[in-house]
Amino acid sequence: MSLDETSKSISRRDFIKVGGAGALAITLGSAGVPAGLFGGGKVQAATNDNVKLQFNNDGKFKIVQFNDMQDDEHIDRRTVELMEKVLDAEKPDFVVLNGDCITGGCDTAIEMKQAMNNIAQPMEQRGIKWAVTFGNHDEDSTPSAGLGEEEMLQFYMAYKHNVNQPGVRGITGTGNSNLLIQSSKGSKAAFNLWLLDSGRYAPQTIAGQDFEGYPVWDWLRFDQVAWYYETSKKLEEKQGYKVPSLMFIHIPLWEHRFMWYASVDGRSEADHARAVGKHQIVGERNEDECPGPINSGMFSAILARGDVKGIFCGHDHVNTYHGNYYGVLLGYAGSTGFGAYGLPGADRNRLRGARVFQLDEHAENVLVDTFMVFAKDYGIDLTANDQSSEPAPIPANKKQEKN
Repeated sequence: MSLDETSKSISRRDFIKVGGAGALAITLGSAGVPAGLFGGGKVQAATNDNVKLQFNNDGKFKIVQFNDMQDDEHIDRRTVELMEKVLDAEKPDFVVLNGDCITGGCDTAIEMKQAMNNIAQPMEQRGIKWAVTFGNHDEDSTPSAGLGEEEMLQFYMAYKHNVNQPGVRGITGTGNSNLLIQSSKGSKAAFNLWLLDSGRYAPQTIAGQDFEGYPVWDWLRFDQVAWYYETSKKLEEKQGYKVPSLMFIHIPLWEHRFMWYASVDGRSEADHARAVGKHQIVGERNEDECPGPINSGMFSAILARGDVKGIFCGHDHVNTYHGNYYGVLLGYAGSTGFGAYGLPGADRNRLRGARVFQLDEHAENVLVDTFMVFAKDYGIDLTANDQSSEPAPIPANKKQEKN
């Protein structure tokens, strides 16, 4: 998510969104080191009882990842159209909205709810179970509209087919959780999904030192890494085996950047050519990866545990690649949202899409394939313009909260 890209071809709606992000950055920066930097937190919402996920009778299970819908209540109509067409074509068993689900431009709590409702409806109307993670833009409207991530999570959880959990007590972030997928016979856990909040922006300073010259985004905190590690061990003890899994985070790890060139420092075409063969990389990279300034150590923990088969992010809208990095798939889903930044000029919307994961409980690692699908595959208008729409009505059949 390069700053250069966000400065190009800024429309009225983009200007509102950039302003919202700036307001949020100022809010965070004025606090110095945020309260969650070294841990601490609380449960964000009541427990969601609608959680059971299970492989189908044929032993298969399909997941769709939508990333960076990143719009206000007047969502670009093509974002919803893309979501609907992907769901109708792929017929997934589960959907993850992996951060930056909404952004700035909402002036009231109702408008924030309308923005969230716009992206919930494609799954709700089809009866598909789904969950969200949070990205760096989800609270862009919070300073003006008042709903923070805890209230947003509660709103999402009130939908009939949402399966988010409140989040683990006492660790950084909102909605950190794992979801087990039971085998087709229901006799064991066949797969696991880790949903983590990778944060928003780096603090203004640590120990009196600012982050000038470093990436400005956030990173997974040590307490989140420790929670994953300990929970993974407990799952293995309970189940009697390591449960294979996928991890969804919004902001990429440093290892995403390392993999593209098979190097920490090299950035040449020869480095990338070596990386393609070494790490079996497929897909496009059209901007630098944008992790936070500090390496969280999550990848080291994952290597130690050996259960996570893939780590998938968004954040950098025009990257769609994935590869095998020392036995773990690292990858992106490109931006789903037509209202967010994309490629330059007329190609702006060429990579709008979603990522699909195919699971088979009879396969050794269960995860058997992943690939991107694109708006261009469904005949959706890719014109580089703004096609805002009126917000969809919020239904009255949500499980908990009354609207």
